[in-house]
Amino acid sequence: MKIVITGGAGFIGSNLALCLQEKHEILVIDKMRGQSYLDNGNLECLGHFKNLLNYKGRLFIGDINDKETFKKISDFKPNIIFHQAAISDTTAYNQNQVLSTNLNSFEEFIKLSIKLNAKLIYASSASVYGNLPSPQQVGKENPKNPYAFSKLMMDNMAKKYYKKAHIVGLRYFNVYGNGEYFKGKTASMILQLGLQLLKGDNPKLFKGSDKIFRDFVYIKDVVSANLKALEAECGVYNVGSGKARSFQDVLDILQKELNTNLTCEYIKNPYINAYQFHTQAQLDKSFAYESEFSLEEGIKDYLDEIKRIYEEELKNA
Repeated sequence: MKIVITGGAGFIGSNLALCLQEKHEILVIDKMRGQSYLDNGNLECLGHFKNLLNYKGRLFIGDINDKETFKKISDFKPNIIFHQAAISDTTAYNQNQVLSTNLNSFEEFIKLSIKLNAKLIYASSASVYGNLPSPQQVGKENPKNPYAFSKLMMDNMAKKYYKKAHIVGLRYFNVYGNGEYFKGKTASMILQLGLQLLKGDNPKLFKGSDKIFRDFVYIKDVVSANLKALEAECGVYNVGSGKARSFQDVLDILQKELNTNLTCEYIKNPYINAYQFHTQAQLDKSFAYESEFSLEEGIKDYLDEIKRIYEEELKNA
């Protein structure tokens, strides 16, 4: 099949591209990182060439706000569009920038998928739930930032087209694994803590981290969910492990796997008034996705990559 992956040089997109390239013709669309910054000082685009070093398909450098990008996709005539591109920073508060990029372009992707009779699988987000109690479930949302609001609006828009196209939205919870390093500050705590331990630094956690829970989901499970979405009914589905684990659990597992016993420094949480203290996906039984990796199994599988990042990106930098 012919497959387009937007944001294909990013974390999830690059994993999809590398997974599918052997059997399918792939076109990756990505703006790639440059010198454009968000209002919070973070990079606007996180796509990085190093995520595609083993990629053998086609790459088009394009912005999802540009007509040229849509023409390129249209000319390619894909059977499937995995739409991962977005401004995904939850601390970006320029509403015009976030919403115009994420929401306005999405309607164009829907129209294009109808025109091409292509399946459209897009990235939604568990951020739409805000601080609602666990388990978080589709239909009960409380977005607290422009990014989360943009994703909820995308979900609402998609529903209007279910009878015209195959459209599935996936609400990712806390994804971790290969390819996330270039997310920088927004990379998972699994990677950040792992690198702290490898450097010999005392790891840092917020005070009360034994009571801060997240639904951590491994990247291989996320790729699997995207593939399951191709056969699913139109809709929006949670993609998580279905289990909540604490940040303290993460540190304890990493210390065990890396054979370290460094003293943890517990610091004040500066985001305490706008912080999620418990996330856990309520998984839909009608969606044939099931997490295969526990937190312990995912971290163990990820460990060689964390060590490689330390050796190649940090130690000799």
